[in-house]
Parts: sequence; structure tokens; C-alpha cells
Amino acid sequence: MAKLYFYYSAMNAGKTTTLLQSAHNYRERGMRVAILTPALDHRGGSGTVASRIGLSADAACFGRGDDLETRIRADIASRGPLHCVLVDEAQFLSRAQVWQLSDVVDGLGIPVLCYGLRTDFRGELFEGSLHLLAWADELTEIKTICHSGKKATMTVRVDADGHALQDGPQVEIGGNERYVSVSRAQFKAVMRGEGRIDPLQQPLPLE
Repeated sequence: MAKLYFYYSAMNAGKTTTLLQSAHNYRERGMRVAILTPALDHRGGSGTVASRIGLSADAACFGRGDDLETRIRADIASRGPLHCVLVDEAQFLSRAQVWQLSDVVDGLGIPVLCYGLRTDFRGELFEGSLHLLAWADELTEIKTICHSGKKATMTVRVDADGHALQDGPQVEIGGNERYVSVSRAQFKAVMRGEGRIDPLQQPLPLE
């Protein structure tokens, strides 16, 4: 039975690597997959999903106004049966798009695997993550660790000096130079101004 899956984590936990492995597993068995990625995230190049360890695959870009169910139906009409839909950076989905993906599962019988962040740099849920947490059939945490050795569950946005930022737009594309995954305890500490975080994700003392 097809399901809507949400695989969530903090930054740099290997979400995209896991997505690409899932796509490979389907293709190895002769099954066709569709990989979707938000147009606003083009760090790996437009129309490409790329992991930090060097794996990559072609993907179809989507914008916030796109009807994903309609696009998937059109893809099937032109290219034939589809066995799985995989969505990278799923936190950037709109509420309507999460609902559309649930229609792909319920109406077309195609499993949809979404991979994304749970919360932003302020510890607040992204729109896509909020509704995936509410509507997905299965939720799975992809774990990573904080520099403290504890499980990292939060993401901090830092400036050039390693200070945690508390204000700014929710969506600001960046990699290791801008975001660090930390435990909740470390998140609270750096948000209170108790220390900095360097690009190697090591704690630095206050100046």
C-alpha cells in the first residue's frame, strides 16, 4: 500500500544521500522514479539534487505555485508508469503541495518520500514540515550529532564570526558556512549569546 513518508532531520544529516540511495534502489529493480526539488535551492545546479558526499541525480524543479499532483499525472501520461516520487528539501513545500502529494498517494497509489528539515534557525516549523508532520503516514528521523556529542535536533544560522542569528528571513539558502546542527541544549545556549560556533562546528568562547 502506497504511503506518504516524511524523513526529517537537522542540517547535514544525510537526507539527500538517503534520497539518492532510495532512488537507486528503485531503479536497480527496473522501476521509474520522479525526483522533485524546489527551484529556489540551486546549490547543486538547477535541476540537480546533490549530496555533500558527491552523489547527484537529475531532478524536476518546482515552484510554490505548482500543482504537484497535476505535474505527476502529466509525467505519467507522457512517460508511462511511475513507481515512486521523491522530494528533496521538502520543508519548502506549501501546505497545498503537501496535500497534492497526499492525493498522489491516495488517488494514484504511488508512494511519496519527502526529505527535509523539521525546523528553521529560530526553532520554528517550516510550512512544508508542519503539514508533513500532520499528514504523513510515516515519520522517520534521520539522526546526526552535535559537536557536544549529543544528538543534534536543531539548526543554527551563523554570521561570519560564528554568532547565532535570531532574526532574518526564514528561507535563506546556504550550506556549512551558514548553518550548523546542534543539540537543543547548545541551541539554547548560543541563542542566549553564550558562545560562538566556528565553520568546523566547534564551540568558541565569548569574546
